[in-house]
Amino acid sequence: MPDDRPVPLDEYPVHQVPLSMKHVATGDRNAYDRCIFHLFDHEGRALLILGLGVYPNTGVIDAYATLRTGATLHAVRASDALGDDRTHLAVGPLRIEVEEPLRRFRLTCAADPGDADSLAYDVVWNADFPALWEPHHVQRRGGRLTLEGRRFVQAGHCEGTIRAGGGEIPVRAGRWTATRDRSWGVRPVPGEEGGRLAEEFPTEGFHWIWCPVRFADRFLMVVTQEDADGYRSLNDATLVRPGRPDRQLGWPQADITYRSGTRHPESAVVHLADPRTREPLELGIEVLTSLPLAVGAGYPPADDWQHGTWRGRSWCDRRTYDLTHPAAHPLAAYGVVDHAARCTLGGRTGHGIFEHGTFGRHDPSGFTGFDSVAP
Repeated sequence: MPDDRPVPLDEYPVHQVPLSMKHVATGDRNAYDRCIFHLFDHEGRALLILGLGVYPNTGVIDAYATLRTGATLHAVRASDALGDDRTHLAVGPLRIEVEEPLRRFRLTCAADPGDADSLAYDVVWNADFPALWEPHHVQRRGGRLTLEGRRFVQAGHCEGTIRAGGGEIPVRAGRWTATRDRSWGVRPVPGEEGGRLAEEFPTEGFHWIWCPVRFADRFLMVVTQEDADGYRSLNDATLVRPGRPDRQLGWPQADITYRSGTRHPESAVVHLADPRTREPLELGIEVLTSLPLAVGAGYPPADDWQHGTWRGRSWCDRRTYDLTHPAAHPLAAYGVVDHAARCTLGGRTGHGIFEHGTFGRHDPSGFTGFDSVAP
């Protein structure tokens, strides 16, 4: 007999379908619900990325944290069996406490008792702007829906302490910027056979920009996704100013300067437009430091661990990577990379994340295939 008793969330009037909150309204194994936080200093000395996800139809909960300082990447990953209490956002040493929904979070990672150099942190994340919905995100392979996600994004500041490599990094408001993203829906989990649709509809190219930027008095979010031909399936540029209506800034077009011989962006200009005056606006982006999500953070095409995969109960792994050696992360160039950036817009200077992934053919950029790089 299945264990199908009510769970704690069933006490609250939050149900969307006539099911227990233990269940999602789909049998798709790829159902997910997760978050990601970015915290970085304005000089590019440290970039901390952490997140947590649940996968109801594979019975998995997992979390991760990665910190880049200099050329070293510290990573903590943990996975366990998904329990009934979805308000308990903790896996192994990693924990997210919702102190005030949409406003304040406490983010912690306990140190490894046997390793004084291990990654640990205790940071409070505070929102400075209201959360903003991103466009509904849908992808298909042939006739099959492979991704459908609902997401919101938010920007703020953070305070606390990070420890790694025997040193301590103070996190201070005014010197650090914080962003976060919440998403849920259906998203591929490793282990599923692609079958005919994967064979007959291969991915020729992928080009992605996700860019939340915090200024002192406003928040800008830009997101685009294009295929190999440059066809855009996701598009938005929205400016948020407290007390004023959100403003859409047209059809963003990015000119990206890549490091020669790579697809690593060093800077970019995103062309926007004021819808009232039709005057052009330019978002300038200067990359400060970078962290590939395929290294330590569990995003594809990581070959050591990916989100939603079963590793047994109470699995935890800690490691460090030397980012100067490509052999330590051979697949990073074929995944999404998060870049902490200094940004300018209309005379204002702010900071944000320039998340970018480009692999395979992308005609607008002049990339002709998976081995094509910038001149």
